Amino acid sequence: MKLIIINGPNLNLLGKREPEVYGSHSFDDLFVDLKKKYPQMELEYYQSNIEGELIDKLHEVGFDYDGVILNAAAYTHTSVGIGDAVKAIDTPVVEVHISNVHSREDFRHKSFIAANAKGVIFGFGLKSYELAIQSFL
Repeated sequence: MKLIIINGPNLNLLGKREPEVYGSHSFDDLFVDLKKKYPQMELEYYQSNIEGELIDKLHEVGFDYDGVILNAAAYTHTSVGIGDAVKAIDTPVVEVHISNVHSREDFRHKSFIAANAKGVIFGFGLKSYELAIQSFL
């Protein structure tokens, strides 16, 4: 099974940025652990701070992969384009967030992705990514 994790803006700063919200572990460390824990999965990772690059990556993988785990970060709440890209592809997408978005600012309660996603997982810290992988097993 071939899955890709796609992370949006500022998630390259995990482990450094607001550790009280996002924890103190880097995503690179988590990704190494996930690859060890799920050797039967072909896992890939992509991160960009640029909305159009995220859309391009969804288009690139959206017809050949078995699943996408997408943390579009702040673009979740602002990008109709990313929501439309998720709707346009065949590959199922699980929307993921590290924090509980409903315990944060009101604008974070709206997702332009969720309506077209296979499911949404949020609030479990970095464990949210593992739960998303398990949803494809």
